[in-house]
Amino acid sequence: MILTPDFADHGWHPLVRAELTEGIVRIAWSDGLEFDCHPLWLYEQTVGIEPRTREGTIEPGRLPDPEDLLGAGVTGDGALALSWSAEPDVRVHPGWLRHIADGAHLPTAATGEPAEWTTATMADLPTFDGSAVLDDDAVLEAWLASLCTLGVGRLRGCPATEEWMGEVAARIGPIRGSNFGGVFTVESIVEPDSTANTGLALGQHTDLPTRETPPGFQFLHCVENTVSGGLSRMADGLAVVAELRDHHRDAYASLTTDEWVFANRAIDGDHRWVGPIIDLGGPRSPLTLRAFYPVRLAPHMPLANQQRAYDAMRTFSQVAHDPRFMITSAFQPGDLVGFDNRRILHGRDAFDATAGRRRLRGCYIDHDDLYSRLRVLRRPGAARSAPTSPTSRRITT
Repeated sequence: MILTPDFADHGWHPLVRAELTEGIVRIAWSDGLEFDCHPLWLYEQTVGIEPRTREGTIEPGRLPDPEDLLGAGVTGDGALALSWSAEPDVRVHPGWLRHIADGAHLPTAATGEPAEWTTATMADLPTFDGSAVLDDDAVLEAWLASLCTLGVGRLRGCPATEEWMGEVAARIGPIRGSNFGGVFTVESIVEPDSTANTGLALGQHTDLPTRETPPGFQFLHCVENTVSGGLSRMADGLAVVAELRDHHRDAYASLTTDEWVFANRAIDGDHRWVGPIIDLGGPRSPLTLRAFYPVRLAPHMPLANQQRAYDAMRTFSQVAHDPRFMITSAFQPGDLVGFDNRRILHGRDAFDATAGRRRLRGCYIDHDDLYSRLRVLRRPGAARSAPTSPTSRRITT
């Protein structure tokens, strides 16, 4: 067995050639793929790996000189063989090397790239078997994959109990707490701490733009719904932003540059952040929509820009509520909808809280923790629970 710097069971992809040339280790497989490796990278990922944690142990100041690598070749079974001046011969797993060469180690390799959608390409929320998600890894994997690529996914047939939201969250990762607590309740109450806890209509928005990093994913589980109205609305922010960029350029320019102060004002808390409505982030950071108008406190821009900023927000709202982009559906007891809170715009119609009850349980989980769970489920050689039924993976489109 050759130790790899991870816990995956990589398939064996034997090398056909390896050579040390001009200070670089060049390796090749039978299908013609070649891959160049720096000697010090190979050293710290082999000699320098702690076998229990699979983490590196070599502080950069103690790395050898690249010239200490005397040669490279291929063993009889296709592993990479390295000869260092002060180390015994080292063998490197060719399947792990192929994993790196193919880019399978990159963040989105297992989670998938985001796929933009409109109601023309996705008429209803992708839906999975909630009765199986606690026991069947295939259902969990399919649902999480939908959250990663489409930004949204619904479980149907979950128990309509107060505890269920926490049980499902425990299958994914740590709950991200907020001023609403860990698992919170959304229902109309006499003394609301948020407009969400009223029967008012909520326009298309994302939660907690008042934070430096708003929560990644939001989950809402319907425990009871006997009201008239209160339909839920979802729109893909990627499609909305593309529409604005391509057809409303002045509005797009304002929405991506003009900044606002967002403030979550409460008796016992005061969260504030400054940013544009559409925060494009950097090359490695995701799109963040800061679109919850109840907590938009004040413009943070020259007075001369403020009218164009209000005009741009009006355009943003019109596009976000356009039926071309917005899926409308009713929460049924036992439904649990997860969605990317920084990408998916969600809202609801008004409802009469005196003529029935609409009670949801919810929580947030950061992007990183959900992505991690999906990567573990898709890790080569990962043990999987047996499916509970042949149709448990996805039950409707």
